[in-house]
Amino acid sequence: MNIQAHDNAPIGITMGCPASIGPELIVKFYLDRSRDQREPIVIIGDSNVIEKICELLALSVDIRAWSPGEEVSDSCLNVFSVSSLATESFSFGSPTPDTSGAMASYVEKAIELCLSGELRAMVTCPISKSSLNQAGYKFPGHTELLARRTGCKEVAMMLTGTSLRVVPATIHCSLSQVVQSLESETIVRQIIITERSLRTDFNLARVRIGVAGLNPHAGENGLFGSEEQTMIRPAIEEARKYCDSRSQISGPYPPDTIFYKARNGLFDAVIAMYHDQGLIPFKLLHFEDGVNVTLGLPIIRTSVDHGTAYDIAGQGISSIDSLKAAVDLADIMAANRRHHSTA
Repeated sequence: MNIQAHDNAPIGITMGCPASIGPELIVKFYLDRSRDQREPIVIIGDSNVIEKICELLALSVDIRAWSPGEEVSDSCLNVFSVSSLATESFSFGSPTPDTSGAMASYVEKAIELCLSGELRAMVTCPISKSSLNQAGYKFPGHTELLARRTGCKEVAMMLTGTSLRVVPATIHCSLSQVVQSLESETIVRQIIITERSLRTDFNLARVRIGVAGLNPHAGENGLFGSEEQTMIRPAIEEARKYCDSRSQISGPYPPDTIFYKARNGLFDAVIAMYHDQGLIPFKLLHFEDGVNVTLGLPIIRTSVDHGTAYDIAGQGISSIDSLKAAVDLADIMAANRRHHSTA
């Protein structure tokens, strides 16, 4: 069941790791927005860190402390300070145990506020997976943490851009583990979650999903592998039973051609069999403006599709394109979900 946000609830942007490019992205994003684009936005993070990056980059931002339930001012940067880090205790580019703990607390608080309806969506700036583990969280990333905190057993990670959407069936495992991790049930689940989200969150009346094969040439009728015949094709047939009758689920297609077909409009999304099979073509097309979306949650979560970039943190050279796209998509998804819940 989807959570309905309060009327006029803002979008929350988590700051990510305080030592990363996250704080810089937030300040540059705020300064880039024109007044007519200013949908209500609040930052879930630390005003001390925001002040530190502004001083370092010689940027001027009016910061206002925000608390849940308050109206959002469109004339300043609204910040809900979950942590209060001493600015001299860390340097941009160098995470510490304190920044790791603060980073995790921003995500936890944003989830809480979305579940209570105080936020209509959350947009996440980058976190460090190793720092997340250092803070005591035994999750490989945002997706798994979000699933646990919202009580969802079935979620999917979608990478979306203007010309390609990709959902990997397996995510954070080594290439040698892909075949043993890949199951027909997993593929069925990813297809169903993707199809439902494309209809509701993306408001597509007629969904077209292409499913990639695992092996070269999609197995070439068993010559290069049998997974297409024994696992992927049966999964497609099973998933069709649970999808809207207007939706088209097809495949398995050769992995070296399916993304070209999707980019040229044949599919609304591609189900890839493993992480790099889908993310390499996606990032080739959308390295700077791609968005990571967690499908299947009762709340809306989008994210920048890049890492912490500690090597350039604090230098003022990061691109805000992915953050802008993530906020825009969160706003659209929230409107679409509200429309479908009242229809």
